[in-house]
Parts: sequence; C-alpha cells; structure tokens
Amino acid sequence: MPTGSPLLLRKMQLLTTIRYGWTRRCCPGIRMASSQSSSNRVGFIGLGNMGSHMARNLLKKGQSVMIYDVYPEAMAALEGQGAVAARSLTEIADSCSKIITMLPSSPHCTQVYTGDGGLLKSDIKEGTLLIDCSTIDPATSKEISASAVKRGATFCDAPVSGGVMGARDAALTFMVGCDSPEDFDAIRTLLSLMGKNVVHCGSVGMGEAAKICNNMLMAIGMVATAETFNLGIRLGLDAKVLAGVINTSSGRCWSSEVYNPVPGIKEGTPACNNYDGGFAINLMAKDLGLAVNAANATSTPTAFGSLAHQLYKMLMSTGYGSKDFSAIYHYLQERPQQQPLSKKA
Repeated sequence: MPTGSPLLLRKMQLLTTIRYGWTRRCCPGIRMASSQSSSNRVGFIGLGNMGSHMARNLLKKGQSVMIYDVYPEAMAALEGQGAVAARSLTEIADSCSKIITMLPSSPHCTQVYTGDGGLLKSDIKEGTLLIDCSTIDPATSKEISASAVKRGATFCDAPVSGGVMGARDAALTFMVGCDSPEDFDAIRTLLSLMGKNVVHCGSVGMGEAAKICNNMLMAIGMVATAETFNLGIRLGLDAKVLAGVINTSSGRCWSSEVYNPVPGIKEGTPACNNYDGGFAINLMAKDLGLAVNAANATSTPTAFGSLAHQLYKMLMSTGYGSKDFSAIYHYLQERPQQQPLSKKA
C-alpha cells in the first residue's frame, strides 16, 4: 500500500468494526472502552509479537492502558489483564495523554497518525505525547513530528532493540529521537517500564537512524554466524562444542551467544521453536531496505548490508517470510556444499 493511501486506515477500521461485532457475540465478557477520558491513561496501538508484550508490561507496572488493534482477539488477550479496548483511533486520541504506537511499516504509521481518521486528524489534546516505537524511515518520523507540532502535540521516535524476548522480559533498548531534553525526560520513565536502556540519540528521526544501523549490523552478523556454524558442522564439529569455542574466543557475537541460529544450542530462541515467534524475515528485509535506501541517499558504501538485504529478500521468495530471521541457517543447511544461493528452495 503506497504511503499516504487513505484506503489502508479505512480498511483497518472497517475490519476492526466487523471483528468487534463478532467478538462481542462470541466473547460477551469482553470489556470495551468507556467514554470517560483519563489524563493518566496510556494509549497503545499495535498488539503484535512485540506490542502485546510491551503493553502487558505497562499493565504489570500499574499503568492504566487503553489498547487498539485491528484484531479484537489481540485486544481480548490483554483485557483480561486490565486493559481497556478502544474501537477507534479517535477514541484513543480523546482518552489518552500519552500514546505509543508499534506498527509494521512507514505507510502504517503515516495512516495511523495523519491519514483519514488518524490520531492527528482527531480531537487530540494539546500537550499529548506521541511515542512511535515502530521501525520506519527517519523522513517519515520527521513528517509526522511536523504534523504533531501543528496540533500542539509532541512526537518522538523510539524504536527498540531486544526482540520478542526483550519485549517479554521488559529488557528492551529504546533509541529515542526527540527535539529537546525536556521531551526526553517526559517519556523516559514510561519507556523504562518496558525496557532496561533508554538512550537519547538526538533530534526526531535519529532514533530511527540508530535502529536501522543496528539492524543492518544484526542481519550481517546473523548471516555470518549461520555460515560459520554450517561450515563447522559440515567439517565434523559438534555444534555445541563449536559454540563453546566461539563464545569464549574472538568470534563471539550476539548471534552466536544470545540468539544462536542452530537448533538446540540456546534454549528459548526461535531456532528451538521451528524458527517461529521471533523477528520475521519479512520485517528484517524491510529494515534492511530502509538501511540500503539511507545508504544510497548519503552515498555510503554498504556492500555487506546490501548483500544481506538481497539474501533476506530471497528467503522471502522461498517461503521463509514469516519465520524468524535466524532461519537463514536452516536455508543454508539445506543447500549443497559450495552451490551458490538461488531463488529455488
């Protein structure tokens, strides 16, 4: 869906309305939002793999949270823990003094904030803090911020690192882009309820800049780790022995030690769960696309980043799109030795 298309948000809201009716019929105990607003209430939009855990941690820390997602089933899971469900973005804008978004892409953010029926097209209160934790291009963050200023609201980009496990354990790192130390102070305490590190990276857009740089390095590191373990195992090494050597030697890295792509080495990782439940390959490909675009715009050579982008796009074309990005190991494992990667699985 092209950025700025008004159809995306309309479809999202229509789907929510239809599913809301279904949910009310099938789940009569579900509690929807009241019309009463709260100056202390936090709005949370986007309850996917990351957002659901983040919102849950806010609830655990005693926050009053109003939630919105196009899937009422996702809202129902949190309502049992005290969240209040909204039926529209307008209801969120009217009821919350702080609003967090966790969305898949730049077009989704543009529609949620500035599209028809979006937060900044609603009767949003002056002084509302808007915190976007999505990974999008810095230019989109700056455009949304400019629109927020016109409405008397404050926008900050605050993408995260730490993955689903970090979101679950409230151990995320937030990379914040905001235009003043006062804005940073205003959101730091709230973000600290969902993470262990909150870093002010500079003005609006700089949080996104830091995030796409981090994810480019993460992707390159995962590809290198997958290749390394695939080679070592084919040479006859035991995978756990190789991991023990690497993780006490100069090759040690996050992908080898914390998020190892080989099943059976690190419990709790997607590799031990059929590569399900982590950071999807289609999202990694999207983030690498942002990095490549930024590199082109700044005339920055990123040979390995561009190659990683090509590899993950290829994995999407072979049916791996919904799998965790560490599934690059599974793909390499199935390839004959020294055969160049192709688009055929």
